[in-house]
Amino acid sequence: MLIFPPDWFPSEPYLSLPSLTSVLRQAGHTVIQKDINLEMWDWYFSEDFLKKVLRRVPQQLDRLRKLSKKRELSEAEMDVQLSLCEVTRQRIDELIRNAEKAKAIIRGEAFYDINQLEFALQVFREVMAVISMAYAPARICMPPMQSDLSYKVYVSSEIIDAVNDTQVNIYRDVFDHLVKPAIEAEQPDVIGLSIVLQQQMFSTMTFCALIKQYFPHIHVTIGGNTVTRLRDVLPQSPLFQYFDSAVVYEGETAFVQLVSAVGAKRSLADVPNTIYKDETGIHTSATSYAEDLHGLPPPDFDGLPLEKYFVPAKILPYLATRGCYWGRCEFCDHGEGYTAGYRSKTIHETLDEIQYLRDKYGVKHFHFTDESYPPALFRKLTRGLIDRKMDIFWTTHMRFEESLLEEAVWDDARDAGCRYLHFGYESGVERVLRLMDKATTTDVMTRHLKLTAEAGIWNHCMGFFGFPGETKEEAWQSVQFLEQNKAHVHSLGFGTFDLGRHNPVAKHPEKWGVKAYKNPEWDLALDYYYTVKSGMSIEEAERVFEQFERHHHPGWDLRLYIREYIFLYISKFGLGKLPELQYHAVKTTGVVPTLAGKM
Repeated sequence: MLIFPPDWFPSEPYLSLPSLTSVLRQAGHTVIQKDINLEMWDWYFSEDFLKKVLRRVPQQLDRLRKLSKKRELSEAEMDVQLSLCEVTRQRIDELIRNAEKAKAIIRGEAFYDINQLEFALQVFREVMAVISMAYAPARICMPPMQSDLSYKVYVSSEIIDAVNDTQVNIYRDVFDHLVKPAIEAEQPDVIGLSIVLQQQMFSTMTFCALIKQYFPHIHVTIGGNTVTRLRDVLPQSPLFQYFDSAVVYEGETAFVQLVSAVGAKRSLADVPNTIYKDETGIHTSATSYAEDLHGLPPPDFDGLPLEKYFVPAKILPYLATRGCYWGRCEFCDHGEGYTAGYRSKTIHETLDEIQYLRDKYGVKHFHFTDESYPPALFRKLTRGLIDRKMDIFWTTHMRFEESLLEEAVWDDARDAGCRYLHFGYESGVERVLRLMDKATTTDVMTRHLKLTAEAGIWNHCMGFFGFPGETKEEAWQSVQFLEQNKAHVHSLGFGTFDLGRHNPVAKHPEKWGVKAYKNPEWDLALDYYYTVKSGMSIEEAERVFEQFERHHHPGWDLRLYIREYIFLYISKFGLGKLPELQYHAVKTTGVVPTLAGKM
């Protein structure tokens, strides 16, 4: 059994489960793949769960009453106490009706009416606010995905405390309702959980702990990007009590060998890319393995309830490459997921698999999840999709490349179904771009933005403030560049620089004049607080970001900020729908989206 745990926005399957499922089934194993994240959100917005919330209200009020006898309640606790008094049976009945209506809107043609879609998203927020009161001090959110169990996700001991906290840990109820019955029905020998975001550690460790409690004979393994990034600390972490092994880096070959070894009751010592425990302790396998993409089958989505995702049209992810063809950006640690460098399927393999997935699952929308689509492959892809009359829509991620500055390239991209591009913008100042080793120029970016927008393709620019050495003046020059190109920039995702555990700046701090501060108690930290010798401090970068949120081109404030939703809108209506999507057109929901929200 493969499990994708919460929290993730339920708009499309994540690729890890279908990729593992395909190689396991090819090797003759029976696989049940469960997107528990999707099933959880569907359950939250249901009569069954909301009546459960109503039953928790008197329990929560009683807890707060007892707490008030021991000490004075905080202002937040008093707010929860007052708000809970309004959670009546009538209020819950109203939320049940609205939640079912909202799910119907999200999954049907009404989705394409922006007013109805806004209503649905607002209903989701209202429902989550009520759920959060019942599990307070936890804060359960969707959208945006900012759930907080009131414990630190970067400290092993706090994750353990969260696992055992029956008041805030909503994932214990998710396990009882969704995970445990599936295990009882299917009786798997091995359960694998994929951790993409560190935030998923809470739900994953809760599931692992309860699986070990109720099904101690099942081998539990974890994998995914976050596990790979924590590979150096996991063997010493007390969290290892909850699982038997961890797969790091690429998982297909490793997982097939692990399942075979468990089935034959063999040692995992010869399984590559694995950290495992046995009666003598915790060990790391001596071998690593990088996949040959040409030998991998296409992802297998069979068994996932594709009709239940929170979209009106199915979107499937597809990956033609591993690693980044550029691989030189000084701020980026995406390459940590692989032991080998950049690799790619051939264009014929790529086109054949896209066509296979389109026909098998009756899908017309694809998310090409490559870290950055290589220019030569991009050209071949667009021509191949046109030549085969594939008739699909797609979105992907790209660099600004001088080799793609031809009008014909973007006419082909549009005709091939490209509708939405995420661009790694980072900065609009060439000195800063050179520091980052982006190897592009403001002229190339300007022409790229103009050509793609004129071809009818949505541009989303991702950037950040505070790269070591960047000054406050340069940060505002970066903003000014975007303002000058606002006619061709449709949306933004901005933040501040993070000193990631594995990024090049963290590996060579002296080169950048950076000093990292590592708290030994924060054993699972994936980024660090730091100071710099020159340029903006963390605090100054955050102030620039806050100012940018308050003072920017109003056309970038969108009523719609979930990337898959924008992609579907543009696929259906083209860029002509843009004015209706801009927030200044109407303010009805009382929720003002921010750039931080879009992040």
